[in-house]
Amino acid sequence: MELLRDVAERSGVKIIMAFKANALWKTFPIISEYFRSSTASSLNEMKLSLDYLGHDVHAYCPVYTDESFPQFLHGCSHITFNSVAQFEKFYPQIKKYNENVPEGESRVSAGLRVNPRCSVIETDIYNPCIPGSRFGVDAENLRDLPEGVEGLHFHALCESDSKDLQKVLEALESQFGPLLDKVKWLNMGGGHLITRKGYDIDLFIALADELRRKHPGLEIIIEPGSAFTWQTGDLVTTVLDVVENAGIKTGIIDASFACHMPDCLEMPYRPAIEEALPDDASDDQSQTYRLGGNSCLSGDFVGEWKFADELKAGDILTLKDMNHYTTVKTNMFNGIQHPSIWLEKLNGEKILLREYSYEDYRDRMS
Repeated sequence: MELLRDVAERSGVKIIMAFKANALWKTFPIISEYFRSSTASSLNEMKLSLDYLGHDVHAYCPVYTDESFPQFLHGCSHITFNSVAQFEKFYPQIKKYNENVPEGESRVSAGLRVNPRCSVIETDIYNPCIPGSRFGVDAENLRDLPEGVEGLHFHALCESDSKDLQKVLEALESQFGPLLDKVKWLNMGGGHLITRKGYDIDLFIALADELRRKHPGLEIIIEPGSAFTWQTGDLVTTVLDVVENAGIKTGIIDASFACHMPDCLEMPYRPAIEEALPDDASDDQSQTYRLGGNSCLSGDFVGEWKFADELKAGDILTLKDMNHYTTVKTNMFNGIQHPSIWLEKLNGEKILLREYSYEDYRDRMS
C-alpha cells in the first residue's frame, strides 16, 4: 500500500482498486488507510465498495441491463460503456440524473471503452485485445465521440510491466490521439503490476508525464487488481496421500486446483512452493512430483515440482502468493470445503477472518 501510494503521489495518477483480484472485505480497513476508490464490474462489487471501502466507484460492464443500470447510476461516480450502442441507450438517464443533482453533490461522468488492438499478453484467455475481442470500440468505428462522453477507458494489460504499457500507449496515441484532447479523463485499466520486484516505476511516471504534456488537463486513472495483494497470501496445504501411475508420482493434497485455485488451470499458473527445490536445481537425487487436488475432476492436478526428499502423507506444502485471483474464483464443486482465511499481523499475531462450514455449501443452493 505504501509503494502504491508513493507511485500515485509521484505520478499524479489516480489509483483505484479492482475487486476482481481481491474482494476480501475484512482487509478493506487496512486498504482504506491508503485508497478508498474502486472499480466495479457488477452490482455486487459496487455494493461491496459502498459498504466497506468508499463511495467513489468507477463502473465498467460489458453490458448493462434495464434492471441494473439505475442502481449503477445512483452508486457510481464514473460509468464506462463497452459500445456506442450501450452508451446511446443509457446516456439519456445519465443526462437526466445530472440535470437533477442537488448543488454540492457529484455528477456521474460517462466514458467509452476503446480497443487499441495492441496485444502484449501471451495467454489468450486474459487478452482483451485479441482479434475478434468483444471489449471496446476500435478506431475504425469511432471517428468522433458521441456528445456526453467525458472519458476514455482501455484495458490491455495483465500482470504487466510499464514497458508493456508504453507499447499500448503508442498504439492508443496513433489510433485515438485526437480524441484524448476531447475528454476529461483516461482510465488505463488494470494489469499494472507496480508492486512486483523489478517493475520500472520511473518509466511509468515518465509515461504519465508525457501523456499530460501531450494532452493538458487530462486526468489519468489506473485500476490494478493483483498489485494490491501481490505476495500477500500463502495457501498452506497438507499431503494426504502419494500415488504413482505410469511412472508419475502425485502428491494428493487437502486442497483443489479446480475449486480453490482455478487460475492454475485457466492461466495456467504454477505457484512456487516454499518446501520445493528451485526449478533450476541440479541435484540428481531430487524427487519429482506433481500435485493433485482432492476433487474428482480428472484434470485437478498441476506439476511438476522437485523435492529434496520423497513426499509422504502429513508433509506440509506452502503454495506462495495465492491471494489475488484465488479467493475471488473459488467454487464448491464436489461440495469441497474452502480453506480458512487468516490475517497475520506484522507482529506475528494471527486472526481468523473466515471459517467455512456445511451451511456455506448448503445455502448456495437454497
